Amino acid sequence: MRHRKDHRKLSRTHSHRRALLRNLVTSLIEHERIETTLAKAKEARRVGERMITFAKRGDLHARRHVSRYVHGESNVKKLFDTVAPWYETRNGGYTRILKLGRRLGDAGEMALLELVKSPELKEKLRKDKLEAEKAAKAAGKAAPARAKKDAEGEAAAEGGEGEKKGRREKVAAPPKPERPGKGINPAKGGKASTRARQRGKSGD
Repeated sequence: MRHRKDHRKLSRTHSHRRALLRNLVTSLIEHERIETTLAKAKEARRVGERMITFAKRGDLHARRHVSRYVHGESNVKKLFDTVAPWYETRNGGYTRILKLGRRLGDAGEMALLELVKSPELKEKLRKDKLEAEKAAKAAGKAAPARAKKDAEGEAAAEGGEGEKKGRREKVAAPPKPERPGKGINPAKGGKASTRARQRGKSGD
């Protein structure tokens, strides 16, 4: 009899099995679909749907409970702010398992575990994605024009400052001192030096 044997051990110890399921559930929340073996997918689905149910509650205790299991604050935030609102009117059945056949090598049965999205939700997500892309393109086009305008403004400001600085230097430049005449010794009150007088006498 299989009394109290309601889960698969996956040939692992308790700590290893818990770490494996934590990683699978975190990857499911982050990527919204994962490819793994069928046995692991069935075990990860149980825990993943439980985390989504906690996220639908949305209170502080639920957030702390999920944070203890799911890796990464960004994944916890996505679970509460993005994934949980998808299933406000849905009571369970948040994931599906699609069989992919057997794996080459060990013939392990593979499966795809993914979050269920209704047609209305898919259409809404598609429109939101298109709007986000349009906004990103508009921002990308506006950014170079804004950068060019800012660069032109900075260049004009630098040019104006340079002109003002040049004018200031030109106005404030002191007059050049007059050079003393040839043969005049300034130290002797402007009288001709002895050498100059001797030159004059020899010329005479």
